[in-house]
Amino acid sequence: MKILICGGGCAGPALAFWLARTNHQVVVVERFPQLRDKGAQIDLREQGIEVVRRMGLLDTIRQHCVHEDGFTLVDGNDHVTALIRPNTSGHGSQSLSSEFEIMRGDLVRILYDATKNSVEYRFNTTVERFEQDDEKVTAHFSDGTSEMFDLLVGADGQGSRIRRGILPSNAADPYLHLGIHAAYWFVPREKGDTNTFTTYVSPGGRAIFRRSHSPTTSQVYFMLKDDDPSLASIHRASVDAQKEFWIRRYRGAGWQTERFIEGMKTTDNFYSQEIVQVKTETWYKGRVVLLGDAAACPAVVTGMGTTGCLVGAYVLAGEINRHAGDVGAALRSYDATLRPFVKEIQKLNTSMVRMFFPTSWWGIWLLHWFAAVMCFLRIPELLDRMGSEEVGGWKLPEYEELKAKN
Repeated sequence: MKILICGGGCAGPALAFWLARTNHQVVVVERFPQLRDKGAQIDLREQGIEVVRRMGLLDTIRQHCVHEDGFTLVDGNDHVTALIRPNTSGHGSQSLSSEFEIMRGDLVRILYDATKNSVEYRFNTTVERFEQDDEKVTAHFSDGTSEMFDLLVGADGQGSRIRRGILPSNAADPYLHLGIHAAYWFVPREKGDTNTFTTYVSPGGRAIFRRSHSPTTSQVYFMLKDDDPSLASIHRASVDAQKEFWIRRYRGAGWQTERFIEGMKTTDNFYSQEIVQVKTETWYKGRVVLLGDAAACPAVVTGMGTTGCLVGAYVLAGEINRHAGDVGAALRSYDATLRPFVKEIQKLNTSMVRMFFPTSWWGIWLLHWFAAVMCFLRIPELLDRMGSEEVGGWKLPEYEELKAKN
């Protein structure tokens, strides 16, 4: 088939990899003028690790992994009150730091390099609108051209325009708002920056995370708990306005806040977003289908976003090839096969998540005490080793159809 994928991040190129391997004609359009090989640290977990193994890319990804010694919780004096090591035993589930931590840009480049010779990439291009019938879907592009395809895949993220084009007019809001907002940027690494995922919490529902992915650079994340619905508009404002908001809310928060704020002022890698889940009963309509965060963003706090994208791409490609020539059957089976997995990765105890954003010093003391006791008893380590390598017990399907054809 001739297939158009809207979105050149992780999910789109992962799908393109499988489709090109099975001799489909694939076009990927990306709204940015070049490859979006920037972004923060992401990870692979459970079934996502098996997908990249089946792609033959696991060794390549290992070579680009960020070395992270684990997760630490610190107080304002940089004193560690809790430490959770990554699970490198090869058994059980991943810990807060995965064995497969990687910068988003590195994963994007790996997927692009694996597909660029067999897939057509069109940068600085968007799908402005589309229409379809029983035989084809016609995409109208931002450059004024139009083209017919057998299938259109919306892999264009949690703000998906393709999703808006297929949702019924009476559909419920696809966003589950968690009342959490985040910003991240890079700062020069200093001597005291360790190779751990370091967390500091401050009154007012404020959390700060620091990770170091190279000898010269550290990542900073501000995460804020605030249920005011008007804050959603901040992320659509200018970058200067976004920075002003975060500086105003975090000034005086303690620890290394002032250093991070100064770094924010000059960084060229800044991103601000609301943390949401995407939940909709409509993953496809006719010859248009959603993939990755466009269909079912699990929210960054689950740690399953990248794994969800890779698993979804594998299942969609598998069903397209298993039901060759029958798009309707393929998309119905994609929905039925993947939805149980999505329900598992979207399971989120919002009360537990919000507990990690105390509003008072008393709440902060309680969080440090609880974390210290848990680590002293080695409970996180035991839970990881006893955990499943398959989230929710959902088994990754086997698709003979996706094996490379001679």
